[in-house]
Amino acid sequence: MSDDKRTSQRPKLSLSRRLLIGAIIWSIIAVVGGIIAMTVSYRAQTIRLLEQELDSTLITLPRALEILPDGRVVDQEDKLPSDVRYDLPLSGRYWAMIAVDADGTFRSDIRSQSLWDGPLPLDAELATEALTDPGTTKYGNAIGPADERLRIAARSITIPNRDTPILLFAAADREATDEGANQLRLLLLISMTFLAGGTLIALWVGLRLALLPFRRVQLHISQIRSGHRAKLDGDYPVEVIPLTDELNKLLDNNRSVVERAQTHVGNLAHALKTPLAVLRNEATGNTPLDDVVRRQTESMRSNVDHYLRRAQAAARAEALGVRTEVKPVVDGLVRLLNRLFEASRIEVSSTVPDGIFLRIEQQDLEEMLGNIMENACKWTKSRVEVSMEAGENALMMIHVDDNGDGLTDAEMAAVVKRGVRLDEKAPGTGLGLSIVTDIAEMNGGQFTLSESPMGGLRATIGLRRS
Repeated sequence: MSDDKRTSQRPKLSLSRRLLIGAIIWSIIAVVGGIIAMTVSYRAQTIRLLEQELDSTLITLPRALEILPDGRVVDQEDKLPSDVRYDLPLSGRYWAMIAVDADGTFRSDIRSQSLWDGPLPLDAELATEALTDPGTTKYGNAIGPADERLRIAARSITIPNRDTPILLFAAADREATDEGANQLRLLLLISMTFLAGGTLIALWVGLRLALLPFRRVQLHISQIRSGHRAKLDGDYPVEVIPLTDELNKLLDNNRSVVERAQTHVGNLAHALKTPLAVLRNEATGNTPLDDVVRRQTESMRSNVDHYLRRAQAAARAEALGVRTEVKPVVDGLVRLLNRLFEASRIEVSSTVPDGIFLRIEQQDLEEMLGNIMENACKWTKSRVEVSMEAGENALMMIHVDDNGDGLTDAEMAAVVKRGVRLDEKAPGTGLGLSIVTDIAEMNGGQFTLSESPMGGLRATIGLRRS
């Protein structure tokens, strides 16, 4: 299968659906990206505030140090951080002051009551960084004595009369910070989802309203095709008016083309029929030449009538807005044929309902029904009935039934061909049913012959409903 065929078979997406799909994708990106950005920003800000608190604790701790004559370091309780959480065991807030020996090992430490007798949650790598960069606070994460997540601040300082540094350590539980970030993320997810949903609904409503004039144009064009409207004359927005103006010009041009074609066809008919009539009138003798002229002029006249009718039907079939109600046409033909065949005691009746319109010129419908109803009257025994029903492919089927002898399948196939007459004694040219077939096909319909429920022949015309 070629790429063009594959492309043509793909389902077409409307403009509104394309815009909505793009808006949905953008909304998802905006919601996810916004939630991530705002959550990360909030988490970073709250951690920064937590680090500032820890840094304040580290600044306070050196004031509580006291160096004894033997070099030992002790704390002065009245100068320790006053936050009560440092005194509650496993409260999540901890501090410690660690003396470091010359070889880099921790010789002794002073810690907050909150650490109790648990392990010091100080990462060795973080302690090393603090010792190698004295006076600078280093931050890191660790697991606390109660298995909580901690944010740690560490700084090394040197004091007079002591060669080795002292490592200051403070830690705080991150649970509140993380919980706040999680709550913010949930809140953002809910609020931004509703916001995105409301925006999409507003966009969908806006697109529906914006494209409504085009749906109205589509409806009006459909009404023009069905004959309910002559032109696009609705109250359209300024943006749509140039389109409707051009379509109206196209409709006017189409009508003028059809009118010119009909005029040319009529002129051609007069131009050809007059010379043919003259030739036929001149061949009044009984010579073989007169006989040849009469036969050939009759054949020429039949062909001219056939092709002129086809040209007229084709021109009318291309016109927009044609529609004809079926019942008045059928009723008129029923009255005419009942008078013509009154002497033969042939009854023509109709059950066609009111209000059924077809997409065809009245002249073409009259010619088609006139041909097949007249044929039915010629070959029926006593009755001809016209009925209508809905058929396949959105066609309305007009049936003309008679109770004559009917035709075989081979005869049915033959009589619709141009110039074929099963009975050469009957008047006519043999063009009637072929013209019916041509007119039906030119108007998007069909013509078929079949066996009638009345026992004779059923002629069926299928045409599009207007």
